[in-house]
Parts: sequence; structure tokens; C-alpha cells
Amino acid sequence: MATKGQQVIQQWYKQKAWKQFPFQKEMEEAYLSGFSGLLNAPTGSGKTFALFLPFLAGFINKHSDTYTTKSNNGLLMLWITPLRALTNDIRKAMQETCDEIGLPWRIMTRTGDTSAAEKAALKRKLPEVLLTTPESLHLMLAQKEYPKVFAGLQVLVCDEWHELLGTKRGVQVELGLSKLKALSAKLKAEEGQSNNHSPLRVWGISATIGNLEQAAEVLLGNDFPPEQIRMVRANISKKLVIESVIPENIENYSWAGHIGVKLLPQVMKIVAKSKTTLIFTNTRSQAEIWYHAIIDNYPEYAGIMAMHHGSLDNELRNWVEQALHAEALKVVVCTSSLDLGVDFRPVDTVVQVGSPKGVARFMQRAGRSGHAPGAISKAYFVPTHSLELLEGAALKQAIKNGVFESRDPMLLTMDVLIQYMVTLAVSEGFRADELYREVKSTFAFADLRRDEFNQLLDFITNGGKTLAQYDEFLKVEVENGLFKVNNRRVAMRHRLSIGTITSELSIRVKWLSGGSLGTLEEGFISKLKPGNTFWFAGRSLEFIKVKEMTAYVKKSTKTKGLIPSWAGGRMPLSSQLSAVFRDKLDEVAHGIEEDIEVKSLKPLFDLQSKLSHLPQSHEFLIESFKSREGHHLLFYPFEGRLVHEGMASLLAFRISKIKPASFSIAMNDYGFELLADDDIPIEQALEDADFFSINNLIEDIQNSLNANEMARRRFRDIAHIGGLVFTGYPGQPMKNKHLQASTSLLFEVFNEYEPDNLLVRQAYNEALAFQLEEFRLRAALQRIQTQSIVLKTIERPTPFAFPIMVDSLGREKLTTETMEERIAKMARRYGADEDDVPEPAPRPRKVGITRKKGF
Repeated sequence: MATKGQQVIQQWYKQKAWKQFPFQKEMEEAYLSGFSGLLNAPTGSGKTFALFLPFLAGFINKHSDTYTTKSNNGLLMLWITPLRALTNDIRKAMQETCDEIGLPWRIMTRTGDTSAAEKAALKRKLPEVLLTTPESLHLMLAQKEYPKVFAGLQVLVCDEWHELLGTKRGVQVELGLSKLKALSAKLKAEEGQSNNHSPLRVWGISATIGNLEQAAEVLLGNDFPPEQIRMVRANISKKLVIESVIPENIENYSWAGHIGVKLLPQVMKIVAKSKTTLIFTNTRSQAEIWYHAIIDNYPEYAGIMAMHHGSLDNELRNWVEQALHAEALKVVVCTSSLDLGVDFRPVDTVVQVGSPKGVARFMQRAGRSGHAPGAISKAYFVPTHSLELLEGAALKQAIKNGVFESRDPMLLTMDVLIQYMVTLAVSEGFRADELYREVKSTFAFADLRRDEFNQLLDFITNGGKTLAQYDEFLKVEVENGLFKVNNRRVAMRHRLSIGTITSELSIRVKWLSGGSLGTLEEGFISKLKPGNTFWFAGRSLEFIKVKEMTAYVKKSTKTKGLIPSWAGGRMPLSSQLSAVFRDKLDEVAHGIEEDIEVKSLKPLFDLQSKLSHLPQSHEFLIESFKSREGHHLLFYPFEGRLVHEGMASLLAFRISKIKPASFSIAMNDYGFELLADDDIPIEQALEDADFFSINNLIEDIQNSLNANEMARRRFRDIAHIGGLVFTGYPGQPMKNKHLQASTSLLFEVFNEYEPDNLLVRQAYNEALAFQLEEFRLRAALQRIQTQSIVLKTIERPTPFAFPIMVDSLGREKLTTETMEERIAKMARRYGADEDDVPEPAPRPRKVGITRKKGF
């Protein structure tokens, strides 16, 4: 028989004329039975209600006669989301539900966008449900008397957990949750209700990833007995229609490029027949370029199109989101800023420009269309160059096969732990033994040794072995076993520094007449001179001046201008997508042409076969040719650019042991090039059984790359997160060059005087794991060792080789030629037939965009 709470929820569904899905009923049963766990449900399936409504039912069950009048209950539910933008829509939906059911509750948010007045109101009167981010949770833990805030907490929900898993923000959630679980267990024990597991219920919501069980394990930690954990899967076969936009004249489509605007007319036909379209790009610069191209070539869309990315002002982004809800926009050009759970039901079409490089990322974006239970998601894939069409075919096959990327959890991130320890010391303080037990209960620090923990304690109190003479590193004092920050200046600076998101220094862009447009990185603004024109937020702007970390601009009538660039490399092809890509290439090599993408690429593959070879799954292709630049070797592992960067340096080092040489290296997601002035003894290298071996891999990597410099770059962010450097007060940030100098000096000091320093060790480990993807590199080498090597001597660059060589053009430091002119010159230089090599992709008419290098 249904409980009172279940009856109320059933009646609410009936009033809304909605059907409760089986997974929502299963979730309700699991929650009301006291379980914790993970809910796996796709975007637009009703996952928010699946968790929120059982929570309401549980409250109504306890207060069946008074729930309509029982208010001011204190904080009962904490809902963590990765994006501030998500909190507004979720809060509104939750508040409406409470009002309709008759619960006199308040649902509030606490994020970086929350005003000081709202934060003060939160302290005075806690809401029943609070939506927040990992950073804001830690800021709450840094406040005095935080245990009182969480005293009545019943459940913590981590929304979009797959986005946080595998990041330092995810580790922040693990640590914050360990404190809340310990606090809840302590309070319940004091009330005489001690149990052998945490009384606080914890649930995560995740889209489909390759390691869902591990995702649940990471979130819940090591102190939840298996019998108290449930995995609830939606198993909703959401209809997804994916279609690749095939260039009308594929023979003349670019072999290389990163913009895709040549297909703008075909994309705009899709937009015209759709109600509302989201055009996703992979970078903010690309979003600016596409927005400008559309508004310049299709001026009739002015007023019904917008742009959305993370550097735009918060008010502008909110306006775009509200306009999407109100069905006032026909098309929005956006980046990952609109990837996650904001519910835009008017959107019926998604266009992905360029490969998303991952199956899960594409599924997330495709799910933004038809974002309602039972609706059809329609997604179009727009290639930015010819071979990317095969990635489109691989995407469709991977989704059909249910292949999704795993999110590997981060382990032993000492910088995050140091920050967390000081956070607790800033508020109520902590006792070492107690904190060590709590931290060990997390997945991230399950293997933390006591001597390592003691080293961190010594670091925050005494500056460790190296920094003991510098007062600024002696942050925490010990009083009767309690580790506490007593210095108000240290406490204030720490609260300003809480978080794990590090980026280039940002300059706010404002109109000279008032009003903000967003932020740009200091590196871009520093290159501008007064009077220069650049495009930002969809507008042509004239740069006036910089004053107090603000760039002042006015509207410009010029049609040509610089497009801002932001730090951050291109996303590499995921291991799962690259594997399916190789399968598709094997089908091509065997003459299987079932996919429309493969059929359309037949001229390109025929040319590759004519000039060189199409590798089958058991073959590994190497191409060799000579030009006036020297001897070119091209390798094709099809493993993603990060793996190729490491493999290129590794193989160059191993060749240099046979014959000393200097190599120039270029790579993309499909392969890499080694270029030397003199002949490269590749045949002799291939005779060595250890050429592709994993023997001495780490040692050879460190010899082949400047491992010290790679670790130094990683150390900059680690030092920032760990509190070794202070990045400045609001409006007065430290200059990037000063930050870099400070962290470089610390790195050198640690390297010389404290080589066993945990943060330095972490920097080297991160360089291997994230910059070179060492695990993937190792697996790729093992795969290549089982393949037959096909070494082809070619006369000129093939369709596989040309894009890699074009990629190297962007590395030149000084040029007065456009990229199109340089590609054309390359084609002429290597004697390519005009019928073979397509014209470089022209920009749309009137689009005046200049760039210094690369596409």
C-alpha cells in the first residue's frame, strides 16, 4: 500500500498529466528504503524529479498531518551541480513543485553569482533545499559554526556527477562529503541513534559513462557497505537521429582546417526548417567566428540569434537562457557552457561543428534537442575537414554499440587536500587523527599514507623542510592538538582562493559608456593597441584603454578585426572513439561502404590507396618521403594528439640513439610527422625489436621530452590550488608573469632542496597522466607491436599526411601570408595535382577575420 507521501506524489503526477516512468518508481522505492547510490539517466528524462520527489515523499511520510504548514525546517537537502547556470532552472522547478504540493518551503541557491545580501539572508534563515557548487560548499565549510548549518541535513545529491568525476572539482566533492558524513554520524551518535554506516544519504546523478559502478564507488567513498548501495538505471531508449552534413562537392572540400564555415549555407538550411537550433562549437573562438559569419551572411537573423559561452558576462548568458525558454530565439551559437542540464524544451535541433572527440560529449549535446521525456533528439554533425567525416561515421557506430568513455577518478591530489585542510582550519579547526580517518574514507585518498599526511600537516604549519623561514607559508597554528588559522589576513586570503579551477588572468571588457560584455585573457588584451578592432560577444569593438584590470571599448563600424583566443589546447580523440574510428578505417580498407560518410569519402580513400596504402586493422602504416625541407616520416596510430605527442618524441629519441639528429615534430588526432634535415634510418630502427617496445618507457619518455619543463607547467596550477601563491584580491589580481615567476622559483627550490616534496611529485605524475596520457601511450605501443609494419615510400603528401603537415604551419612564429595562401603554396611545393588537392576552404563572403596563425 502506498504511503501518504507516495499518494501525494502520485496525485501531483496526475495533475500534471505526466506518467511516472519505471525508473522513477524504482528510484522512489530505493530512496524511501534508505539506500544511497547512483541514478543513471539521460538528459531530458525527468531525472531531477526522480530524486527530488522521493525526498519530498519521505518528508511527508514523517509529517503526514502537518507537512502543509511545517516551515523553517533548516537545511534538509544539499544539491550540488557543476555549473552555476544549472541552479536557476532546477531551483525554479523545485520551488514550483513544492508550491503545487503545498509544502511551505524555500528553495535557494548559493554560488559565485549569489549576492552578499542573499548570502547574509541564507545565514539568518536556512532554506530546506540549497543548490550549490563544489566551490561554494567548501566556502560554507570555511565559515564559523558550519556544523550548525548542516546539523539537520538528510541527503546530498550530486547532479551531473560524470562531469565532476575525474577532475579536481570532483575530489573537492569527495572531501566535502567526507566531512558532512562524519558530521552527520557524530550528531546521530550523540542523539543515541548510532549505526554502523553514515546516516546521511548520498545520491549521484550521472549520464551514461563507461565506468558507472566505479563512479558510484568514488562518490560514496569507502565507508558505505555494499548492501546499502543501489544503482538505478533509466534504461530509456531515447530516440536519437544523427545525420552528417556532407559537403556538396566532397572532392573540393578541405583536407585540413578547424572552422567548417564552408558548410554554412547547408547549416542555415537546417536552421531555417527547425524551430530552435543550438550550434555547438568546440572553442569560444570558433563560436565567435560562426556567430559573425551567420550575422554577416544572413542579416535577417539579427534579433533572433545569440551566442553563449563561458567568457560572456553573466547577465548576457542569463538573457540568452531566458530567451531560449521564451522561444524568442531561432538559433544560438554556443560552447560547452550549454552542455549540461538546463532544460530548453523549444530546442528541436542540435548542430555539432567539428568532431566532439568523444561519444559521451556528443550524446550530451545531442540530448539538448528534444529535451523532454519521449521526444526525439535530432543532431547534425558538420565536419571541418574531409577525414573528419569518418569520425562522424564512428560516432554513429559507437552510439549504436553503446560504447562510452570512462571517467578515470583522480587519486592523491595533494594540492586539493592541502587547500581543504586549511579550509577546515580557517573555520572550526580540525584534529589530525580525526581528519585523517575522514580523508582516508574517500576514494581519492584511500591510499594516503600517514607519513604523507604528516608531511602535509608539517607543510601548512611549519612550511615543510624548505619554507620554514618564510612566515607567509606558516598558515596554521596548533593549540592543544587543534589545527587552526588565527590570522584574519590568512583566513581572508584563503577564502578568496578556494577552488580548483585555474585559468589565465582575465580582464573584464566594458563599454566606455558603462555595461559589461564579459572577460578576455590578459595575453590577448596585452597585444592590443588603442584603436585596434576586435570581435567579441558578437560585436565589432574598438579598443580604447586598460585601467585597473578592465578593458574599455566602444562600438566599431569596421568589418575586419581580431578574433580573441583563449588558452587551452584542442581536445584529443578519446580512446573509445579512436578505436571505433580504426574499425571504420578497417572496413574502408576491406571495401565495405555501408555508411554514407564512407561512400562520400571514396575519392579521398582511393587517392590514399593510389599514392600509398590503406591500412587494415592488423597493419601499421608509416610513410616516408623527401623534400627540400628534409626527410619526412609519417606514422598513423589513430590514437589522439596527446598520445601522438608522446609517441613522436619517444620514437625520435630511439632513432637518435642509432643516428644523432634533430627532429621537427607535428601531430594531429590521426598521426604524427618526424622531419629531419638528413636521412632518417627508419629501416634500421624497425629492425630493432624494442623500437615500439614499452621496455624502459618512462625513462625514455623523460629522456625524449623536457619532463622538467612539463612538470613545471603543471606545478603552476598545483601551487595555485595548494595555496603556495596568492593570485590577488578582487580587482587586483597578480600579473601572469609574476605568478609564473613565483611558481617557477618554488619549483626549482623544491627540486633542489626537497626532491621528495609531494606537490612536485604530483606535478610529474600529472604531466605523464594528463599531458601525455601515458596509459594510452603504453596500450598503443603494445597494439602496434602485434601489427605488421607497412613502410611506404611516397612521392608527395597523401590525404592522411597533408593535414598533419598543415598543422605544423601554425607553429611558425612570423608570417605575412594567410593560412590559405600557405596551404596552397605547400600543395604546389610538393607537386600535388590540382585535381587531387582541394581548394582551401574559403571564408564566407564579407567575413573579415584575420588571425596570426592557424585556423
